[in-house]
Amino acid sequence: MKAIDTNVLVRVLTRDDAAQAAVAVAEIRDGPIYLTATVLLETEWVLRHAYQFDREQVGRALLATVSLDGATIDDEAAVRVALRRHAAGMDFADALHLARVEKADEFITFDMHFARVAAEAGAKPPVRLLKAET
Repeated sequence: MKAIDTNVLVRVLTRDDAAQAAVAVAEIRDGPIYLTATVLLETEWVLRHAYQFDREQVGRALLATVSLDGATIDDEAAVRVALRRHAAGMDFADALHLARVEKADEFITFDMHFARVAAEAGAKPPVRLLKAET
C-alpha cells in the first residue's frame, strides 16, 4: 500500500499538468492507496483557494476520492461525517475537527460562524462559543 501526497491527489482532480496527472492516475490505479485525513484536509484547501472550486465541486471531488476502489481512508468514519456536514454548509476543516473528537463533551471555539453552523446542524459534540471579556 502506498500513501499519496496532496500534490498527487490534486493532479488527479484538476488535471492541470497532463504529464503529472497521467503518472498520478497510473499510480492510483495500480493501488492500493492510503489517504490520510490531513491530505484530504489540505486537498480541500488547495482546491478551494488555488483552483477556486466551489463547495459543491470540492464535495464531489473529495467524495469521489474517498470512494475509490483500493483506497484506505485514515479515520474513514470521521471523514465521511465531515463530508456530510460540509455538504450541509459547514467548513470542511471545522467539520473534520469536530468529527474526530466525537467522544469529547464539547468543542470550544472563538469562531462564531463555526458555532452557529454546528448548532444548526445538530453536530456532536456541541460547539460552545467562547467570549473574551473586553
